[in-house]
Amino acid sequence: MTGRFLRTSGLHAEIEPDERVRGAYVLSIGGAEQSHVDLQDPSHVFYEYLRRIANVVDLAGPAGQPLRCLHLGAGALTLARYVQASRPGSEQHAVELERELLDFVIDKLPLPAGTNLTVHIGDARQEVAFGALDGEFDVIVLDVFAGEDAPEHLTTPGFYAELLEILAPEGVLLVNVGDDPPLRFVRRQARALAEALAAEDAGTAAGLAALADAGMFGGRYPGNIVLAARHQPWPQDWTAALLAAGPHPAAVLTGPELEAFAAH
Repeated sequence: MTGRFLRTSGLHAEIEPDERVRGAYVLSIGGAEQSHVDLQDPSHVFYEYLRRIANVVDLAGPAGQPLRCLHLGAGALTLARYVQASRPGSEQHAVELERELLDFVIDKLPLPAGTNLTVHIGDARQEVAFGALDGEFDVIVLDVFAGEDAPEHLTTPGFYAELLEILAPEGVLLVNVGDDPPLRFVRRQARALAEALAAEDAGTAAGLAALADAGMFGGRYPGNIVLAARHQPWPQDWTAALLAAGPHPAAVLTGPELEAFAAH
């Protein structure tokens, strides 16, 4: 497949067949793998961290029920495809800074029939504050940064508070954080999200959880940790379901365990 030059970042995007999975493709940006899409089976989520996010989406409402979803950082729209496959009729919105990227992705990797997706081009915080994102969302996924190179304005308690304002009362906010040992950045993001939750009226940080491979929380390996936040206290049955769903070995930190992790 051909590539596309991304004017905002100056990087080059490419989509190539995945030799490991028949009918699947890999989006690379600047030579680094960024997204994986299985056109034959959109319910197949290949990357571990995104599978964990998809498992939380499965819990966000009764099975098969449409959800209203916001994707901040679209990539190859892997999760949007998953939501359409598992919850047909869902209303979805995607915010992406690189206009050329989404045009390229949708042209080369068409969305499943019936997908109701509205694309918003711009900075994630600007679109949340001043764009056309009306109403509340059942699921918000923030997947736009990794490590200390993250745009600073997207890593603050203030931005997380703005996302919580548009999160439905029973909704869930999911933040993917990639980091290297000793995981200072992801710990800081956990504290920022806890601060935003605690600042809500009569709120606490009891609605916060962190999901990852069990080995990640030792702080010795690079990788991804998914932070999940709800207005309501974190349901213990969600923890049990996520531990069972994997990928294995899975860990879900909440309460004092998560506070201890974030404090280092």
